[in-house]
Amino acid sequence: MRGRIELVVWTVVSLIILYLSWRTVRPLVTPLFFGVLLAYIAYPLHMRLRRRFSAHESALILTAIMIGLGTILLVFFTLLSIKLVNRFYMNVKDVLAWLSSLQFSGTLQTFFGQVQSQIVPKLTDYVSSFTFSVPKYLLQLIVFLFAFYYALVYGEKLREFILSLVPENQAPFIVEILNRTDKTLDALVRAWLLLNVAKGFLMTIGYIIFGVGDVYTAIIAGFLTFLFSFVPLLEGWMLWVAGAIYLYMKGSLLGAIGIAVYGAVLVSPLPDYTVRPMLVAKDAELDETLVFIGMLGGTWAFGLKGLLLGPVILSIALVLLKEWKKRTSDRGAAG
Repeated sequence: MRGRIELVVWTVVSLIILYLSWRTVRPLVTPLFFGVLLAYIAYPLHMRLRRRFSAHESALILTAIMIGLGTILLVFFTLLSIKLVNRFYMNVKDVLAWLSSLQFSGTLQTFFGQVQSQIVPKLTDYVSSFTFSVPKYLLQLIVFLFAFYYALVYGEKLREFILSLVPENQAPFIVEILNRTDKTLDALVRAWLLLNVAKGFLMTIGYIIFGVGDVYTAIIAGFLTFLFSFVPLLEGWMLWVAGAIYLYMKGSLLGAIGIAVYGAVLVSPLPDYTVRPMLVAKDAELDETLVFIGMLGGTWAFGLKGLLLGPVILSIALVLLKEWKKRTSDRGAAG
């Protein structure tokens, strides 16, 4: 009786601690996830550096490189964002001024006047809210860098630690799950990077072919397509839509239709639902439908990180189903 009470007490205490631990970690799940993910991507380079440096020194070098690249991208996007926001504001202001100059009824004229008088305070409030969020973003950045660094340093020991937590007779099964996870994640990252590079290159070519700005503009569009393709919902379609609108406003209807068809078929969204699942399915030895459902459902359920988590989770579920079927068959044969 006393043993049962102790078991119940320890179970309740453990559940409470696990719940509080989850509440503590939950706000930082996203930077932790992407820190570990980028460490996974950089791990082959880390292993090469390990031939000349210690694990801590190699991880520190890669973290410094990550900080340098992040700083360059931050400055680039800050300057680009300021330019785009300023242009957007001027365009909105011009449109509202044009609407106010038209001869509408008194009610509509009053409505447009109110919108025009409120647009500046609304934009100011948005900028202020973003400014107050900067400390939060900095905290997430610090967590991301720590996760990246320590995932590189202790990556080898993590696998050993996981195996040490399971009974010895279950170790082969856990190893199979870890291998399947590694294989699926490797296929996802490889397909993600290769496809996004191809999409950026094709967008650059498309901007040049259809005359959307000069070569510099085309290169910037290709680079932004590569970056935006890592973010679900944004993807590369934003750039060909912007190009189509630009050509249409210049009076080139055929050019606008051309780049729209070109972008939809070769950049986004068609390749995201055809080429990407095919690449992942081939490398991970999975069914294309399973990969497609995992990507779509994972993104819906977990946001950006679900693009990778979804297929990995379904891949592990497949391993579990196979193991369950095997054990059920073994019990049937033994009986």
